[in-house]
Amino acid sequence: MALPANVTTGTWTLDPSHSEIGFTVRHAGISKVRGQFTDAAATLDLAENVADSKVNASIKTASFDSGDANRDGHVRGEDFFDVEKFPEISFVSSTIVPKGDAYELQGDLTIKGITRPVALETEFNGVAVDPFGNTRAGLTAETTISRKDFGLTWNAVLEAGGVLVSDKVAINLELAFIAPAA
Repeated sequence: MALPANVTTGTWTLDPSHSEIGFTVRHAGISKVRGQFTDAAATLDLAENVADSKVNASIKTASFDSGDANRDGHVRGEDFFDVEKFPEISFVSSTIVPKGDAYELQGDLTIKGITRPVALETEFNGVAVDPFGNTRAGLTAETTISRKDFGLTWNAVLEAGGVLVSDKVAINLELAFIAPAA
């Protein structure tokens, strides 16, 4: 499949100030906690054939932010991310599969030194030139992972039954990439 109109080949870089790497996880079986990682880098190496393109991303685990300092400290600690031993989450794509007007971005996600294949349902949101002359492309991507698959097994049993933190974590990405200089 050819690249969308106005998209050029080359290495596009993530614009972290206009991107969000978010998550949602069910808490106590009754509510959802949302948050994000605030420190990330990524490249999108676009080829003429979209399927030959590559994505490489890294996220600093210490940048975990759910809006609650106590929870954030716990999640950064040994029970969850253990940021001292595992300072980064990484993603390396293996293929991009066109799915009608969307794409499935397949690749390897590594959390806490454990690598598993994931598939992100990805939507291309278009291209725009900003007032400073930078060409930008927007993408939305989503997937759900099992945190246990990545060694994130800490939990607490609730008195009324169930557990404090669900196994399933929804990952929601709103990404802006900047085109390579002409």
